[in-house]
Amino acid sequence: MTTLMVSVLAFVSGIKDRLESEKGATATEYSLLVAFIAFIIVAGVTTFGNGLSAWFAELGGHVAAWAN
Repeated sequence: MTTLMVSVLAFVSGIKDRLESEKGATATEYSLLVAFIAFIIVAGVTTFGNGLSAWFAELGGHVAAWAN
């Protein structure tokens, strides 16, 4: 092989390695996973909080009825 051909193959190989790097893709996947988990936690806490609030309001109504 000629020196030029070796240089071109090395250049193409270097570009190929840079394009196939998965470091950025992995970080993006993890950030999406963290965002999804945070969304699930917020939705769950909101639902649980609303249910708990309704339960305490009902309990307060029963206790107020006992006082009369």
